[in-house]
Amino acid sequence: MPALAGRIRRWARSTSTRTAALVGLIFYLSYAFAHGSWANPTLIGVSVFVGLFLPSYAKLSNKAELWANNQFGFVTCGRLGRFVPQYVFNLAAFWIMQWGGALKATGIESVGGVAVAALVTTLASQGAQYGALYVFQRGFGDANRNVLVAVSVNLVLAALGTAGVPGAREAFLASGVVFGALFFGLGLMSDLRSLAAPRGGVGMFFGTFNPFHNTHLEMVRRALEERDLDRIVIHPTLVPRLHADAFRREEIRVARLEQGFQIYEKTEKADVAVDYFPTGNKFLPPETRKALIELALAEAGLSNRVEVAFYPEIYNTKGFQGVIAEIRRRHPGQRLHTLHGTDFGGMLVRQISDECGWIYPWRILRRDRVSATAIRRGATGMTATVVTDVLEQLTANLPVVTAGGRRFRNDNGVLTEGT
Repeated sequence: MPALAGRIRRWARSTSTRTAALVGLIFYLSYAFAHGSWANPTLIGVSVFVGLFLPSYAKLSNKAELWANNQFGFVTCGRLGRFVPQYVFNLAAFWIMQWGGALKATGIESVGGVAVAALVTTLASQGAQYGALYVFQRGFGDANRNVLVAVSVNLVLAALGTAGVPGAREAFLASGVVFGALFFGLGLMSDLRSLAAPRGGVGMFFGTFNPFHNTHLEMVRRALEERDLDRIVIHPTLVPRLHADAFRREEIRVARLEQGFQIYEKTEKADVAVDYFPTGNKFLPPETRKALIELALAEAGLSNRVEVAFYPEIYNTKGFQGVIAEIRRRHPGQRLHTLHGTDFGGMLVRQISDECGWIYPWRILRRDRVSATAIRRGATGMTATVVTDVLEQLTANLPVVTAGGRRFRNDNGVLTEGT
């Protein structure tokens, strides 16, 4: 019972739980005011459902998008994967509210009926949330608050529009067209750039590389050949913003060192509805991952065409957006290409690149079963010989690691060269 009570308390104080409850309240107030349905039990029931299950729905949408990305590797497919569950949800909500008498029949008819109302609401919601996160990535506001504002405005506009309020109806329909075109149009342009990319220029390869493995090497080789790139710049993720913010709020911590990997864990302050570790909770320190990339490239004979960049000041303040700007500054007039996989991290890198201007994506569909996750779980034969050697020395917790003619001091998994 004490454990159950503790879980309930953590659920109740979760930011996601409170945000969902607030969205449910705004949903009720908006439709009750616009449609005059204050005491309608159907509206009350749908509002309570929204308030309770919104975090679960968000996770379902994320999984649907991730599945579509992994299957096809196109932004448009991933966004359709996210769009379909929300459209089905909105369609069901509108139909139930219409069946329960919570909506003005003339208002719904004025926007084209339940199916069109659900379609416009979904398009506007997806586009508005995308815009809210775009603004956040550029340092404005907080991710949760930005999304909450976007969703709230969309709810109010949808309620007034489906009630047939003059001006609001037109604005509601226009929002669906504008935000839908933004959401899917930008994704389609990105997909077209990936299919019709010119040859030549500089490739950019971002990721955790936790650790750098054989598929990463194969991606570098193939991209150099298929796009005839002059060079490729690899920059590993340092501490992702999600984790940096969570560390600052004391929601996660480094629990222990295990075979050279830092093991992250959630604290009592963690939000129970947040997935803090979408790519796992075992991380080699950034300095170590950088060293492994350099060693693997040298062993493969690729060091002359591949540069390992490390801009901690830029990354920590401006993220990969700042890193891309720095690469542009260092390679003026050069076409830029982004190498990426189709997993969560790869498609996030693709999105960041798309938001930074006219960059040509180069994607690879992962089908070879080689993964950093498997390596962290003990799989062998998936990394270059020199990387395997270093990982074994880290597992043994040797104070000094030697590999590829280089010597590193090992401080709790952090490799520092020169001693």
